Amino acid sequence: MNAKQRKTLEAIFRDPVSPAIVWADIETLLISIGCRCVEGSGSRVRFEKGRMIASFHRPHPDRHAKRYQVRDARMFLKELGIEP
Repeated sequence: MNAKQRKTLEAIFRDPVSPAIVWADIETLLISIGCRCVEGSGSRVRFEKGRMIASFHRPHPDRHAKRYQVRDARMFLKELGIEP
């Protein structure tokens, strides 16, 4: 995990939930911790690590993640044992 990914991780766990996290940064973070990215139809994307799976819809047309997406990413990271 590089410095930018660590900052993204810290932003995901910050309260109140930030609406200013770029979705691509969340994807890069999840891939850097060993998640496999599986493209679905349309804007669907799934991240898998072992038996843990998290499904998301990429935000569009905006590039920033919605608050509920940040919360879902936080929950998935906690389940994987990843916290800042």
